[in-house]
Amino acid sequence: MQIVRRLERLGPTLAALKAAGRLALVPTMGALHAGHLELIAQGRRQADAVAATIFVNPLQFGVDEDLGRYPRRDEADAALLAEAGCELLWLPQPEDIYPAGFATTVRVAGVGDRWEGAARPGHFDGVATVVAKLLIAVRPDVAVFGEKDFQQLAVIRRMAGDLDLGIEIAGVETVRDGDGLALSSRNAYLSADERERALALPRALQQARDAITAGEDVGGTIDRAKQMLSQAGFAPIDYVALVDADTLEPLDRASGTMRLIAAATIGSTRLIDNLAVAPA
Repeated sequence: MQIVRRLERLGPTLAALKAAGRLALVPTMGALHAGHLELIAQGRRQADAVAATIFVNPLQFGVDEDLGRYPRRDEADAALLAEAGCELLWLPQPEDIYPAGFATTVRVAGVGDRWEGAARPGHFDGVATVVAKLLIAVRPDVAVFGEKDFQQLAVIRRMAGDLDLGIEIAGVETVRDGDGLALSSRNAYLSADERERALALPRALQQARDAITAGEDVGGTIDRAKQMLSQAGFAPIDYVALVDADTLEPLDRASGTMRLIAAATIGSTRLIDNLAVAPA
């Protein structure tokens, strides 16, 4: 695996990879786990070569969020990527992504306004801006993202389509531990007790999904899911909602392609999760 740290070296390295066929890109912020490695595996299934990026993007962290303590372990991450069959790792420097005088922000209205957009103002502007920069710099045939950050995936798809980037945006199903908790770099912040109580999040969503699929009232089902989270010690609960999977607009009854989404904090760690919901 080749490792590139400077933007001026990226072009020649990419040219050699693209000459061999389709290129997949997996953008990450590092602190890799099995979920990220599944993205690499999906990239290998969809392309002839896979490139990954590691960049902890300051624009997507709020003032009181965890930018300073976000785990950084580039050497260990590089070893994991190489073992997974990644051909290129780009570790851009902040000045390569945001050079002096950088003044442009990409904002995706509509699909990015509610939920995470409301709970973390400016977050998706930071996400859309950095992903646009990475996609333009690498110009892959396909870029692969996890469905755990489901709204983020929707924002990126809208951004790539609206800007006519000509890049396929592929989503990969959430990877979970054996007990059902969605894999996340932030799980490392959980104490043993918090980790056990955090299981209420996927369990509440599973029970809500089953109830909605069985035709039960959506409002009452959402209320029960929130109560289950509260009893487990989650506070605050930013949202639990049934939404249209394409627009992210809230639904008060089962209709079309749906997603249950949730975000809540246990201890000092904010977790998100989501599940697809089949029509009744």
